[in-house]
Amino acid sequence: MEDVKVKIIQSEEFKTFFYAGDLKMLYVLILLMVLDILTGTAKAIKDRRLWSRKGLFGYGRKILIFVIIVVSNVIDQILALNGGLIMVTILFYIANEALSVVENCAAMGVLVPKQLAERLAVIKNEGSQPPSITTEIKEEMTTKYNKELEDNETSEINIKMRK
Repeated sequence: MEDVKVKIIQSEEFKTFFYAGDLKMLYVLILLMVLDILTGTAKAIKDRRLWSRKGLFGYGRKILIFVIIVVSNVIDQILALNGGLIMVTILFYIANEALSVVENCAAMGVLVPKQLAERLAVIKNEGSQPPSITTEIKEEMTTKYNKELEDNETSEINIKMRK
């Protein structure tokens, strides 16, 4: 039974349907995703903010990237774009992962060219959103942000709700 599964996955029809048959770009994307996971984990360890739940959400996002690639390939085939849409999609995610790796390295103190660091700061500031209510609650309940909780005492915490 396993031979049948391998034959189906290695068939040209499977490759063409799911990822346009070109593995080179996907290999680059997978490599960058692994590097992003490693540098992100190293950065979280350095900052002492390693949370398994946050990591799981990150892994889920990586899996969803592959779902989007499969969907874009199906749309590419339906519209007969000859691989244009799938390549643009994969290149977008390659650029996104590469920027994330560089950003993680810069946050850990690795030297990054000045122009690139400035561009990353601009992108980060433009895309910044106010923290969510769960983030605010989590930060208020840690001793790092609330000095009143350092002595293991209870403290009154005011939560501000935004629309």
